[in-house]
Amino acid sequence: MNKVLIIDDDQHICRVLEKLFQRMEMGVDCSQTLKDGLEKLFSDEFDVLFLDVNLPDGNGLDAIKTISDRPSAPEIIIMTGEGDPEGAELAMKSQVWDYIQKSGSHKEFKFSLLRALEYRQQKQSRSPEKKIKRDSIVGQSQQIRSCLEKLLQVSNNDTPVLIIGETGTGKELFAKAIHENSRRKENGFIVVDCAALPEYLVESVLFGHTKGAFTGADTDKTGLIQLADHGTLFLDEVGELPLDVQKKFLRVLQEKKFRPVGSKKEICVDFRLVSATHRDVFDMVQNSQFREDFYFRIASIKIEIPPLRNRKEDIPFLVDYHMNRKTEIYNEMPHELSSAFMEDLYKYTWPGNVRELLNTIDCACSEAYQETILFPKHLPDHIRIFNIKHKIKQDTRALSNGSDANRKSETVLSLKDHIDKAKFEYIQALIGTTNGNVKELCHLSGLSKGHLYRLLKQYDITLA
Repeated sequence: MNKVLIIDDDQHICRVLEKLFQRMEMGVDCSQTLKDGLEKLFSDEFDVLFLDVNLPDGNGLDAIKTISDRPSAPEIIIMTGEGDPEGAELAMKSQVWDYIQKSGSHKEFKFSLLRALEYRQQKQSRSPEKKIKRDSIVGQSQQIRSCLEKLLQVSNNDTPVLIIGETGTGKELFAKAIHENSRRKENGFIVVDCAALPEYLVESVLFGHTKGAFTGADTDKTGLIQLADHGTLFLDEVGELPLDVQKKFLRVLQEKKFRPVGSKKEICVDFRLVSATHRDVFDMVQNSQFREDFYFRIASIKIEIPPLRNRKEDIPFLVDYHMNRKTEIYNEMPHELSSAFMEDLYKYTWPGNVRELLNTIDCACSEAYQETILFPKHLPDHIRIFNIKHKIKQDTRALSNGSDANRKSETVLSLKDHIDKAKFEYIQALIGTTNGNVKELCHLSGLSKGHLYRLLKQYDITLA
């Protein structure tokens, strides 16, 4: 029997879905809070999870990563009471199965559940996947595991891939891993750094040229596209490729033919294209800085590499891997890492990503020289300054919040003081209105003379 878990604080929704799924012969359990739902999820096995977005103790979207990290994690179907395009986008990027509005029909819920179960059954019945050759791709975070899963998928076909990620995240490592896991691994992996190509030589470098094609072309030259025949062509920083070259390259991708500069003969070529960029190429398309047809051709499949600041749990693995390489391959003196050193690595935001982290380790080892343990003082100045400033800001914020709380507690009066203050101000206002006339004071306030005189004495007020 398939098991379904529903996490929703709306008891009516839970009852309706519970009855619906029970009629489908499903085992159903419900929770009204995220905490209770996660406890059930971690103590039992469920095939599908229906997860509400707005829960009393948290946002369902924020729990997706925690749920997905579990072995045999259930397929997740997000439920929402109202349309939220941004929430739907976030859910889809988190690889949930579906996103349903609660106002949807019973048929929609049944259809989504059955499709999720069909997919899950297919996923569990397929043969074990081959082991990925990941070389220098280090990390165990869910983000990296998701990228590796996609890497394995794309390595089984020749569809063009666009790798997106900030500078230093390891885009070329992923491109190389796609090649090493594909049927083309025995042939060349040709790298083209589009950002480093002089514009007047781009065509010659890519397509090659014949002798005498232009001034300085003393011999025939084979282009990088031809060198990638039966292998993989990697266009690094493809966002820098000139528009006119994009047009010519598009024909190569479509026809699998090209003509070297100055040649009348076309050459057939067979290569797998992998591209990478740190730029928002889709935004460039919108601003006419990149050809739309070329973009959709190279971006049939996209792999987005997460920045290091979003997967800091991988820092110990990366550091350990790099330290081992330094001692085993480069025969450098081993260093131990103090807990304070590791804490500072976690605090920093790593704008240069993995590349900056590895360079920082090199710098720290060099700074320590023959000292056997690395401490924060061995880190580059800009990292230590950043961490110190961040700590000062945190301390100042905490102190300010404490002071605000104290000031707030000081200005909030007790109920008795508040009543006394109101009475004092009321009598003062009455005296001003009546010019101190006792008869009018009593008439307007409804107080007896005795009560009025007691209040005047209590608040030390004298009549003019």
